[in-house]
Amino acid sequence: MDVHWNHSAKFLIVDDQEYNISLLERILTRAGYTNLVTTTNPLELEALYAEHRPDIVLLDLHMPEMDGFTALQYLRKWTPEGEYLPILVLTADVTTEAKTRALHEGANDFIAKPFDRTEVVLRIQNFLATRFYHLQLQVRNQDLEQRVRERTRELELAQAEILDVLGRTAEYRDDETGQHTKRVGDLSERIALGMGLPADEAALIGRAAPLHDIGKIGIPDGILLKPGRFTPEEFAKMKEHADIGALILQGSVFPVLQTAGIIALTHHEKWNGTGYPRGLSGEYIPLAGRIVALADFYDALTHERPYKRAWTSEEAIAEIKAQSGEHFDPRVVEAFLSIISGDQFPMTDPIVEGA
Repeated sequence: MDVHWNHSAKFLIVDDQEYNISLLERILTRAGYTNLVTTTNPLELEALYAEHRPDIVLLDLHMPEMDGFTALQYLRKWTPEGEYLPILVLTADVTTEAKTRALHEGANDFIAKPFDRTEVVLRIQNFLATRFYHLQLQVRNQDLEQRVRERTRELELAQAEILDVLGRTAEYRDDETGQHTKRVGDLSERIALGMGLPADEAALIGRAAPLHDIGKIGIPDGILLKPGRFTPEEFAKMKEHADIGALILQGSVFPVLQTAGIIALTHHEKWNGTGYPRGLSGEYIPLAGRIVALADFYDALTHERPYKRAWTSEEAIAEIKAQSGEHFDPRVVEAFLSIISGDQFPMTDPIVEGA
């Protein structure tokens, strides 16, 4: 054990007999211990404990006003969970009943009166060594926990960056700014919050939403970048991006990619069952898909693409209102309109103003 730490250990000695305290002070001082706090009044125990935070407590068992058994109960109550504080009982009562009760209340060991100098010093050294090693272990555990937190944060940042890159990769061919995916993710999270979803679920949808069109990677440029309307054959090919996205994302063990796969497959489904690729309707469409469907629709309308002009926000909102109960889940529309109107969120987000 570190000798410096050993001799700087903080003692709290409680005994109603001044003679016993003086004797212990002499024994401990000769052994090199100088950080000693003492009292003959057990009612001062709480204040002294709070002020000095001792490394070891020497406690008389039989005292007026508050006996050692009650003091033991308080000490264990005040000691933080997981902290090791050795408490040695000072007593001339060596009966089995007294020892059993003291141990039950939290005592670690006994020092019999009258005191034997060698016994006192050796017992204290042993318990302080245990205290010291316990504190070292706590520091190491805290350091390890901090490293784990830092590493977890690094992995979360890496995951977020990879998701962002994947989302922008899918959009780069028809949105060189790559901002569409970010705006859809942000708006999707806000809609989810507006619907009352827990913050962690809303954040999950927001992180997964930017991958909604990752299946566009599999669509030829001649179709993806075509100005004007698709032929029936071209539209059929374009619709394949939902299945392609789901296939790309399938099989992941990560919740964010699992959610992204659901969104990729279902964000073109419609509330009335006329969407694609499965023709799902109503609440058979996963909620994440219903939310992203509206966020994607609004952002696509209000930004220019190779095949269309940008709609005004007012025009897009009017169309979404008209499609409530047809294309979109009415509850999702309600949450979206609440956001746009500023009832829940201020109109300062670049989602509404454009990129």
